[in-house]
Amino acid sequence: MTSLTLTRRLKARPSIVFDALTTPAGIAAWWGPDDGPVLLTETDLRVGGRFRVRFRMLDGSEHESSGEYLEIVRPERLAMSWRWAGNEDPGESRLEFRLRAIAQGTELTLTHSRLHDEDTRRSHEQGWNGALDKLERHLNANGDAE
Repeated sequence: MTSLTLTRRLKARPSIVFDALTTPAGIAAWWGPDDGPVLLTETDLRVGGRFRVRFRMLDGSEHESSGEYLEIVRPERLAMSWRWAGNEDPGESRLEFRLRAIAQGTELTLTHSRLHDEDTRRSHEQGWNGALDKLERHLNANGDAE
């Protein structure tokens, strides 16, 4: 098992970033590693509640992940189980977002742990970097820093 951690500084306050991580409209604006569309978002934001997201990549492939919310501390932390639909990644992993207020907005730290192997870690690192790039563009475009 292996894990990855990514940190970004976003020009939006933690409550705005938290909403982008947890609401269907927020998720639809940034989920997925490239500029392909999000096709489905379902969230039941409570400990024990479930989420499901399906997106299409620019190459036409579709991918779906789902899981259960494990910890919710608005607007500071969100943890969930993670599983790909189909055979993309064996087993279940854990995804955690930590949000910390900074002068410029929010420092977001994403940790994806319990990944199967180093190839899976590299694939998720590439995917999450693409998704976080989209999240940053979305927040900047909407002027949500105030």
